[in-house]
Amino acid sequence: MARNNRVVVPEARAALNQMKAEIASELGLSNYEATDKGNLTSRQNGYVGGYMVKRLIEQAERSMSGK
Repeated sequence: MARNNRVVVPEARAALNQMKAEIASELGLSNYEATDKGNLTSRQNGYVGGYMVKRLIEQAERSMSGK
């Protein structure tokens, strides 16, 4: 399966990486940026990605509702 991890808006890369680190920290995964992701379980890695998507959807909904 081909993966497409391309950032559509390259200017957002730093903000996305910051969000990823914040969410990982909230989930108890300290020093996530320097961690070898292969040593984490798929559940741990999935939680980080899943919470990122959830937070991005919440931000989009707020933006569209004008709040």
